[in-house]
Amino acid sequence: MKHKNLFILGLILITSCSNDVAEKMSDEAKATQTYNWRLVTAWPKNYPGLGMAPEKIAQLVEEMSNGQMKITVYGAGEQVPAFGVFEAVSSGSHQMGHSGSYFWKGKAPAAQFFSGVPFGFTSDEINAWVYKGGGLEIWREIYEPFNIHPMPAGNTGTQMFGWFNKEINSLEDIKGLKMRIPGVGGEVFKRAGGIPVTLPAGELFTALQTGVIDATEWVGPYNDLTFGFQQAAKYYYYPGWHEPGSMLELLINKEAWESLPKHLQVIIETAAKAVNQDTLAEYTARNNRALRELIDVHGVELRKLPNDVIAEFKVIANEIMEENAAKDPTVNKVYQSYKNFHEEVSAYHAISENAFIEARNN
Repeated sequence: MKHKNLFILGLILITSCSNDVAEKMSDEAKATQTYNWRLVTAWPKNYPGLGMAPEKIAQLVEEMSNGQMKITVYGAGEQVPAFGVFEAVSSGSHQMGHSGSYFWKGKAPAAQFFSGVPFGFTSDEINAWVYKGGGLEIWREIYEPFNIHPMPAGNTGTQMFGWFNKEINSLEDIKGLKMRIPGVGGEVFKRAGGIPVTLPAGELFTALQTGVIDATEWVGPYNDLTFGFQQAAKYYYYPGWHEPGSMLELLINKEAWESLPKHLQVIIETAAKAVNQDTLAEYTARNNRALRELIDVHGVELRKLPNDVIAEFKVIANEIMEENAAKDPTVNKVYQSYKNFHEEVSAYHAISENAFIEARNN
């Protein structure tokens, strides 16, 4: 019996050592093998700002990994439709995607908080909430059932309200108007009497030019000029109450993410953070120059929405946010985090950024 016990103990030790060796060899293999991933986007290939963000991520990852990881980027429609990005990453047919989270409100209503919320966070504020205020952890909880690991990957800053073929002088002018406007902004527009339409980027100009839609929001002067909206609409309205600081997202298939060695995960996270800031800097640097061209060269009429229209949109937006939170526990969880951080950061900005800008402009 004594010899038998020693034999069994020896087998256990041998098996344990073998498992440790196998695990170590597996880790070493993962650390040195090469990775070739595919990334699909919701944007036209190489489109300025939005479309170049994933290209820059791919370039940084390849350079920082010394070629160990290569990411091939595909524009909307090249492998999957613009609105098929989420499903492609979730299913694992593609390891990565780049998009805006409000496109997925039908799958995960709470996802909209991580793009643009009407009268919500500016770009700096949403970055602070996501990175330092608990937003990222909640975001990943929401996407986990879909087998997706998300992270910030760009920001357009405050957008324009959009392009119109008629003047907006009151809420009556909104009624019956067909406008491409996604997310919670689209819900607000609908309750105000308009007809929100969801279309991918590549279809917007033709839809506006042919009258399929009466108006469209897109991003801001930098991107709007590249699409030539000035050829299809006369009036350009601000402010972008619906998207005050729209964040873009990098989607990663969770199983693929967990298969990576730690150093490649860190490289991807670092690249995404760098591009998140670089994209915002690009829009900040390019928007006013493009706006001057739209006005001075193309004769676009820049208009501010009437104050009473903006005020009514704000009332409606608050109603919708409260209603959505009341009927969905997940939305409510995100909303409470968002709302609490919004109150906190707004209180400080009232005496810092906002006060300074008011002083500078007066």
